[in-house]
Amino acid sequence: MDGRVALVTGGGRGIGAGIARELADAGMKVAVSARSADQVEEVAREIGGLAIVADVSHADDVERMVEEVERELGPIDVLVANAGISGPPARTWEVQPADWWRTHEVNVKGVFLCCRAVLPGMIERGGGRIVITASGAAYLPGSSGTAYGSSKAAVNRFGETLANELAEHRIPVFPISPGLVQSDMTKDAFPDDAPWTPPELAPALVRVLASGRADNLSGRYIHAEHDDIEELIRRADQIVENDRNAIRLQR
Repeated sequence: MDGRVALVTGGGRGIGAGIARELADAGMKVAVSARSADQVEEVAREIGGLAIVADVSHADDVERMVEEVERELGPIDVLVANAGISGPPARTWEVQPADWWRTHEVNVKGVFLCCRAVLPGMIERGGGRIVITASGAAYLPGSSGTAYGSSKAAVNRFGETLANELAEHRIPVFPISPGLVQSDMTKDAFPDDAPWTPPELAPALVRVLASGRADNLSGRYIHAEHDDIEELIRRADQIVENDRNAIRLQR
């Protein structure tokens, strides 16, 4: 993957920073974006990448971000739409509407804006890949917090549907779950003995997806811990034929 360009949103810390490091290790030129300048600048210095301060929920910020990446590093080959927030802890009937909606602005609108900004160039060049950080909170029983769960349900469906739209252009889209990773977002929401996912699994998965070896799995939901990506690659035709690794209604 030497010389190819990746943009990782939410790349200043946690899962995003890990993904940025992994892609840089794979030889990619990596831009990291987040709202906190000190965080993205630190990660960018570490990996020899490009730091961009941007809020993915603002269309002007996203357009500027993509333009800067392409100006400084070149056309974007891989977008990792990872930026997200956990949402307000208050119960639905107690939360302020603006706080509840803010979760959707970042988690859903932000993904849409980033994809919308990079896709014309990818389509024109005839290639590219998109990885979207989704979540098991979209479908697992017992979820609490209506803002986060519903936003991730939207992201899951968005990723699969976008993959359908882009099939003719051969641009794969992968909605993934990183698992339950200890981070600033999760540390106060779960007990210390929760079934934490090793933090290196999501970056390793994204590295494989960015390589192109898993392109036949476009649109499939992939879990960094519970899915063996090499096994999925071997069984890709069967998975597509039987509509596996998809979130479906059963009656």
